[in-house]
Order: sequence, then C-alpha cells, then structure tokens
Amino acid sequence: MEERPAYYNETKHSMHRRCNGWDYKGRGIYMLTLAVDGRKPILGELVGEDSEAQIEMSETGKAIAKEVENIPSYYPQIRVLYKQVMPDHLHFVLYVKEPLPVHIGKVISGFKSGTRKVLCAGVFRTPEESNKLWEDGYNDRILFHEGQLDAMIRYIHDNPRRLAIKRANPDLFKIRQNIQIAGTPCVILGNKFLADYPIRKVIQCSRDLRQAEIDEKKTACMAEAANGTVHISGAISEGEKQICKALREAGYPLIILLVEGFPPADSPSAKYYKPQGVYFEACAAGKLLLVQPDQHVLERPDIVERVTPRVGRFVPHDSKRYRFMAMNMIAEDMAR
Repeated sequence: MEERPAYYNETKHSMHRRCNGWDYKGRGIYMLTLAVDGRKPILGELVGEDSEAQIEMSETGKAIAKEVENIPSYYPQIRVLYKQVMPDHLHFVLYVKEPLPVHIGKVISGFKSGTRKVLCAGVFRTPEESNKLWEDGYNDRILFHEGQLDAMIRYIHDNPRRLAIKRANPDLFKIRQNIQIAGTPCVILGNKFLADYPIRKVIQCSRDLRQAEIDEKKTACMAEAANGTVHISGAISEGEKQICKALREAGYPLIILLVEGFPPADSPSAKYYKPQGVYFEACAAGKLLLVQPDQHVLERPDIVERVTPRVGRFVPHDSKRYRFMAMNMIAEDMAR
C-alpha cells in the first residue's frame, strides 16, 4: 500500500487552510489570526491617530499576549517571531524550527483552550465578556518566499494605523451592495463618486503587446489622467497592471473591476473587510473605487453576444478567458 503523507492522518480541525497538501507538522513560518467571539473589542483600545495610532491593551489583552509568548514552553520547536494584539482580534507569526509532534492546528487549539481558561478563571473577566473567547476556527497563512516574512511583520505592525484610518473614513471602507453602475448591479468599496465622474476611459492591453507598446500606452494614460480622466480597468494583462500601478503611484484616481474579491454579503467577515496593501492606501486617499459586478451579469445576453466573437463559441463561460473578456465589456459600458 502506498505510504500516506504525514498530513493525511491529521485529525479534523476548523482552521482555514491556504495550502492543500502542506505538512502542518513540518517546518514552516505561519501568520495566524484569531478573532474574538462576536468581535467584541475586549483585548484593547485604539489610541492616537494616523502614524501615532497604537493599541492600549486591556488586562485581558495583556494576558493573551503573555500566552502567545508562552507557546514555546509547550512546543520548544516553535519560536514566536511577532505578535500584534488588536481590540477584537490577534495576529502572531510562528516559526516552526523543527517537526512538531502534532499539526499546527493542535497547537492553536491548545492555545485557544489555555487562553479560555485564563479568562474563565475570572482574573481578567469584565462584565461584557462571555465564557467563549474566540470565534470558531482561525486563519493561517504560510510564508513561503523570500521577503514575505518582513512584509508580513510590517503589515501586522501597521494594523493600528490602518484601523485608525478606516475609523476616520468609514464611507470609503464600507462594502455597498447592489449599486447600479451603467445599468449593471455591482458590489463596490471606495470612493463611489468616481463612478459618476464625467470623463472616464477604459485601460485595455492585449497580452501580446511588447514592452515598448505598453510604455507608449502608459504615457498616454498618464497624460489623460493629468487632464482629469478617471481610468477603468480589470488590471488583468501585464500591460494593464503596469499602467494601473503607474497611475496609482502618481496619485491619480482609478476604478478597478474585480471578477471576485469581496466576501459574501451574509459573511461574518463582510463587516470587517478592508482591501490590502496599496489598495488600502488608495482607498484611504479617496483615489480608488473597487467594483465587483454581480456574477449573473457575465451571462447577460448582450454581454454574451459581444464576448463570443472574440473568444469563440466553444469557450466555457466559467473559464478565465471568457470572464476576463466579459469584464472588459462591462468596463467599456461603465466608461460610456
């Protein structure tokens, strides 16, 4: 009989895996996120603004932070590289130096159990706290590549600042459902007024463009933006990505179309969703609108009629080629 890999015999747990087939007992670096049950802000309070923002931990938060540092006392194969306590959730980065006797899910289950015991002992209990401290499950992200660890630590460290910005600009970070743009129902986040801007133009680049042709288009788009044009793009091809990046870095407004990306409206995470990285900063500056057309629009007869000649009638409608071409059609409609 074929020998089963180490991860096959893991007992079930409720972690949100990002890598099927990964040996969660083996060496690796993980960024882990646990959310407080009901997202109650019992771990601390945000103080300060912008770059001065920080989390003033509650007694419960301090106890949780101490328990994170205690993980290596139970599992000496693990080193805690970084942690960030937020009012209603916790981030920490673990380095598994040597193979573990159990999978990482068991480590986190033990951590959650231990912190619940601290809470239930009543030492740090406050009236609004229930016996259940954490939401079920957690999120893990495996850091594979060079530079990811430093980038993730910077991201976690920057969480208080991003929370302060989001609280100061709630309208720019609110997911809005069923917003009509050029007759298309959409889910949006960002500066909704960009969709009504009088001068809009689509950025579309064939995958076959040479770099010189991309650079030429980029120059033209930068000149248009300087004259007040708001550009729309799915940022799909390499040329489109380069042009959108140049516009964003220059501080020009953009409308970016997403095939998918926002959590479902009924998802518990929808309320707390925020775009990542450079998209967050662009949203905070009011320079970005993220638009996700309803999926059924991709099958709308007028879209199918316009896309089919370009991709061929035998290309499945759930394929990337069809969906990306349909998004370009929708972008053209929004630019009119």
